[in-house]
Amino acid sequence: MMEYLEFLKNKTQLGTFDGFEPIWLPDFLFDFQKSLVDWAIRKGKSAVFADCGLGKTPMQLVWAENVVRRENKPVLIATPLAVSYQTVREGEKFGIECKRSIDGSVTNEITVTNYERLGLFDPNDFVGVVCDESSILKNFDGKRKAIVTEFMRRIPYRLCCTATAAPNDYIELGTTSEALGELGYTDMLTRFFKNDQNTISPVKYFDRQKRFSEVYEHARWRFKKHAEVPFWRWVCSWARALRKPSDMGFDDDGFILPPLIMDETVVKASRPLKGGLFVTVATTLKDQREERRMTLGERCEEVAEKVKGGFSAVVWCHLNNEGNLLERIIPDAVQVQGSDSDEFKERTFLDFVDGKLRVLITKPRIGAFGMNWQHCSNVTFFPSHSFEQFYQAVRRCWRFGQKSSVKVDIITTEGELGVLKNLQRKADAADKMFSQLIGLMNDSMAIDYRRQFPLEEEVPLWV
Repeated sequence: MMEYLEFLKNKTQLGTFDGFEPIWLPDFLFDFQKSLVDWAIRKGKSAVFADCGLGKTPMQLVWAENVVRRENKPVLIATPLAVSYQTVREGEKFGIECKRSIDGSVTNEITVTNYERLGLFDPNDFVGVVCDESSILKNFDGKRKAIVTEFMRRIPYRLCCTATAAPNDYIELGTTSEALGELGYTDMLTRFFKNDQNTISPVKYFDRQKRFSEVYEHARWRFKKHAEVPFWRWVCSWARALRKPSDMGFDDDGFILPPLIMDETVVKASRPLKGGLFVTVATTLKDQREERRMTLGERCEEVAEKVKGGFSAVVWCHLNNEGNLLERIIPDAVQVQGSDSDEFKERTFLDFVDGKLRVLITKPRIGAFGMNWQHCSNVTFFPSHSFEQFYQAVRRCWRFGQKSSVKVDIITTEGELGVLKNLQRKADAADKMFSQLIGLMNDSMAIDYRRQFPLEEEVPLWV
């Protein structure tokens, strides 16, 4: 009987603690940060979904320093491009020694690198790993997700941090859980969700336009009956989420954001779409893309007008043609493209942070993750259907630590007005997700099983 109970205990996925009691919780951490770091260290393998500007970098550094002091072995912090320099700067600011490496060498007890360089490192050299902006794990069949998950698989201490966790796609929570050694995303789906096809494989159907080719479409998942609350309770067993300190019962003093001003400019198409006789509003995704290309000049001119003056500004675009034209018509702007070298990208981002560059032009998938740009309060954005890109692009500037109101100019077309409605729908879904997480997280924090129930239950012999 006792062997069977031990077997069940080893199978549990709820509330296991594989860490240790914190060795060092410095005074420069706010109270809510100390609480999160304390929990993450005790947990051993965990995720922190904390909003932009809540200090994920110092929390990561303190977590890593505790692991180093406990195990006397190195910890690796993996970050998006250019954020590694920012992390090293934060380490210097808080007196935590960390060094950057891009060639796979272990340069310090806390080594910082970019995700692009992760394959050069040997996981056996590290006892702990931190994934900064861990939303990179969201693509369940992506190459980078596979590399990161495999790298972390046998490392004892793991921490994933991000501000935006899957507002409308729960698979990302499954891929994060898998990287932490909890349920894999397929196990998560089969336990809590179902789809109309009753399968975890992509839906396969025949495309008549492509004759013999096959097109794959991922199934849409929904909660099983009565599974929603158990799902969020399970997430809370390995993750903590907050949008502001009061979500954990702490004071919001110093963490109240200034106003966010959203201004929308609609550019009308001046000529019909391909194959049409009259100017009509684009309705399909294909028409929206065509309309976006047709209005490229008008939209870019609107952006150039918005960023006139001596203030700093971030100009977000999605197409290379957009970025190239914007760079030509905005005299003191510098563009960062995907084809640029890593060194150029990092240097340009740092120049913008240091005030050496007034206007920065780039794409959300290149520069919208992890950077602290509180010195800038002007943003222009061409909308897309990606809520994560929009959220992260705005929150580079509108984040805790920002002293001024932030102006966001959205330049769109008539056919893309539905895109904004889609973004709002996803924003509502994200708000619901965080509300669920925070509510159940507080319930979990209110019950300390280790202190209130320290004794193992006794099972009668006749059971």
